[in-house]
Amino acid sequence: MTESVDWVAVDWGTSNLRGWGIGPDGAAVFEKASPKGMGKLTREEFPAALAELLEGVTANRSGPLEVLICGMAGARQGWLEAPYLEAPTDLRGLLEGAVHPDMGDSAIRASILPGVCQKAGADNVMRGEETQLLGLAALHPNYSGMVCMPGTHSKWAQLSGTRIEHFSTAMTGEMFELLRTHSVLRHSLGGDLDGPGRAEGFVAGAEAGLAHPEQLLGTLFQVRASSLLSGRQPDWCAGFLSGLLIGTEVGSNRHLIGEAPVPLIGAPALCALYAQVLAMAAASGAPQDATEIVLAGLKAARSFAV
Repeated sequence: MTESVDWVAVDWGTSNLRGWGIGPDGAAVFEKASPKGMGKLTREEFPAALAELLEGVTANRSGPLEVLICGMAGARQGWLEAPYLEAPTDLRGLLEGAVHPDMGDSAIRASILPGVCQKAGADNVMRGEETQLLGLAALHPNYSGMVCMPGTHSKWAQLSGTRIEHFSTAMTGEMFELLRTHSVLRHSLGGDLDGPGRAEGFVAGAEAGLAHPEQLLGTLFQVRASSLLSGRQPDWCAGFLSGLLIGTEVGSNRHLIGEAPVPLIGAPALCALYAQVLAMAAASGAPQDATEIVLAGLKAARSFAV
């Protein structure tokens, strides 16, 4: 079936690829998904993956089908590297930094948005989150403060309207997986990790992380010691490890958090855990709809064309 749209918004992640057809009124008329994320493709395979996703989709006017892409397609190991904008920067300039990969004789014209880097202070990079931040600014134009984007590599960014001032990265999700599968703690994390004890363990770990984030390396071993000495089961241990890592992350950023609720952009279940820990730290979190946010960011980036 052929579908005609004004343009297509694409979020190209490491694991998955998502696209939305945008109609004349700015609404998404369809959503398509593919498992062909950046991490599963060679550089030469990107054009075919995009063409496959958009098979049967045409522009509702003359000329090529315009496709605006954010995420890992623009990484150095992706389709075509989109050089970083350097923070502090106004995210309204994202489209000016876009690159345009060759689609051969395809009727698709692809534009890949850049990420944002930070060189002043501590070196850091983001790719994909900058579009989410622009989307947050578009949906909440008066917001100024910290934004948290939980995930494998969580981001904390200071946003002032559409301007990103500075940001940091916490490898919280990746550390959980590495410790769970490749450290001595794995001996305490075999079996059912989602049992009834997980919630109790999570609170205990979060309390420890919030109270003493500087003691993370020493506190981590409590996962193993608690199973050996106190008979803690794998579900409690998994909860403690998760809570400890998130608590340490939140505790390390607590001094940057004001009175306003912290927008949380990510998977709903993970954002709920961060909101829980923020509440334990006498702060609050405001989970956002990640799909709505990224779509708003792509629309905003396109609207600032010069």
